[in-house]
Amino acid sequence: MHVFVPGGAGYVGSLLVPTLLDAGYAVTVYDLFLYGEAVFDAVKDHPKLTLVKGDIRDLKHLEEALNKCDYVIHLACISNDPSFELDPNLGKSINLDPFEPFVEIAKRKGVKRFIYASSSSVYGVKDVPNVTEGMQLSPLTDYSKCKAECEQILMKHKSEDFICCILRPATVCGYAPRQRLDVVVNILTNLAYNTGKIKVMGGEQLRPNIDIRDMVRAYLFVLEAPAEKIQGEIFNVGYHNHSVLDLGKIVKTTVEKTKAVELETIPTDDNRSYHVSSQKIADTLAFTAEYTIEDAVEGLMEAFNTGKLPNSLEDKRYFNIKTMKAVNL
Repeated sequence: MHVFVPGGAGYVGSLLVPTLLDAGYAVTVYDLFLYGEAVFDAVKDHPKLTLVKGDIRDLKHLEEALNKCDYVIHLACISNDPSFELDPNLGKSINLDPFEPFVEIAKRKGVKRFIYASSSSVYGVKDVPNVTEGMQLSPLTDYSKCKAECEQILMKHKSEDFICCILRPATVCGYAPRQRLDVVVNILTNLAYNTGKIKVMGGEQLRPNIDIRDMVRAYLFVLEAPAEKIQGEIFNVGYHNHSVLDLGKIVKTTVEKTKAVELETIPTDDNRSYHVSSQKIADTLAFTAEYTIEDAVEGLMEAFNTGKLPNSLEDKRYFNIKTMKAVNL
C-alpha cells in the first residue's frame, strides 16, 4: 500500500514518514522542503520512499505525484495562528483554496482513504470540562476557520469507496528530525536547557498537548483501522491536558535532573483554556497515549545533549515564522 503525504517534510511528517516505511508502506512525500531535505537523511535511500518537491497549490503537479497512491494523510498547511497571521491571504491560498480540488483529484484517482490533519483550535474557547467531537465549532482565527471549512468539504465527498477521517490534534511536542521549537513545551524546554530560565504566561489556562510519537501512532491507527470504524469520523487526539503553569513545572523538574532552572510567571491577556477529551478515539480504536510530557522533554534534552539541535535559540529552521520570512514565502 502506498501513502501520499503532502506536508510530509514538516514537524509531524518528518517522524511519521520513517514510521510508515518501517511499517511496510511505500511513501510519497510532497512538500516544498522549506526546512531542507536533510530531515530524511536517515531514510533517503529507502527503496519505498519517493520525495517530490512541489507546492500544494500546483494541482497539475500534485495530480502527477499522486499516481498509484492508495491513501492520503494530508498534513500540508501554514501551521498555527501566528504563522497564518503573517500573511492571511497566503495562508488561505495554501490551507483552504486548493483543498477541495485536491480531494476531488484524490477521489478520481482511486485513493481509498483520505485522512485530514485538522486542529483542536476549531473549538475556540469552551467553558465545559471536556471538549468532545460532537460540540459546535467556534473557530476564532482565520487559521482555525480554514481548518473547520476543510473538515466540512472533506465530509461532503465521502463515499463507500472513499473513506474520509479527520483528526483534531492537541499541541504536539517532543523531538523529530524536522524540529519545531516554537510550540509551548518545546519553547520552554529549549529555554530551560539552554538558558536556565523560563517564563510562563499566566498559569491556570489548560492546554492539551501530545507527544509527537503518540501523534504518529494515531495516524497509523487510523490508517489501519477497519473502514467502518473511521468512515466520516472525527477524533480528538490529545490525552494530556495540563495548565500552562504545570507544563512549566514539568519542564523545570525534568531539566533540573541535569542543570538548575529558574521559573518565573508573568500575567497574560491570553486566558484561553480548554480540556480536550480523547475518549472517543480510545473507545473506537483502542488508541491511548503512551508518552508523557516528561518523555517529550527528555527526548528534547537528549537531542540537545547529542548535538542534534545546534544553535537552537537562533537557527531559523526551528521556527516557522522566521523561515517563512527568510524565504519570502
